Amino acid sequence: MKTSLFLLSMLVFGALSLTSSCTKSDILVSPTVTSQIIDLPKETLSSDELTSLQLMREEEKLARDVYTTLFAKWRINVFINISSSEQQHTDAVLTLLNKYGLIDPVGNNAVGTFTNPDLQALYTQLVTQGNVSVLEAYKVGAKIEDLDIYDLKQALLKSDNQDIKYAYDLLSLGSRNHMRSFYGQILSLGGTYSAIFITQAEINAIVASPRETGGSW
Repeated sequence: MKTSLFLLSMLVFGALSLTSSCTKSDILVSPTVTSQIIDLPKETLSSDELTSLQLMREEEKLARDVYTTLFAKWRINVFINISSSEQQHTDAVLTLLNKYGLIDPVGNNAVGTFTNPDLQALYTQLVTQGNVSVLEAYKVGAKIEDLDIYDLKQALLKSDNQDIKYAYDLLSLGSRNHMRSFYGQILSLGGTYSAIFITQAEINAIVASPRETGGSW
């Protein structure tokens, strides 16, 4: 990935502040978020919306579980802090599942256990990569957020229910902030990350812009 010297220096300079900005106080979800999800109209679910809800419930758990596992390996706070944020994400999707009376694919599954076989395989792959080094662990974080941003973008294109769009917009905001944190850490160690799911132009725009706020994660 080619980055201008100005952008590179700006990102390296901001790496520590990006990480420290993702604190537990920042990622506590306001009760009004859950209330808003519940209070918005309950509308007919399309097959695409049903599929995305079940996928995002487990995909947010994937992020939480991988970050929890990598924190246990490396004891770096960015992983446990963002893991707490991902718990808020997966809880938001659970609120939607409960609202529509849908089966929860997570249930009582332990850390690292998934109903979706693709996510099960991905968990193993990501943890294996993240155990190699701290730099690879940060790259795993960027890859997860890259995937989340992509899947949420696709889900939003196929969703028109107000409550689902509201939740997915907030999840997307959180994922962009997480990408900023991990990307900054990668640069601080002299590494690079190239887009896998979204475009490189999208990643460049995200990491070049300030951390977003909006009462979410």
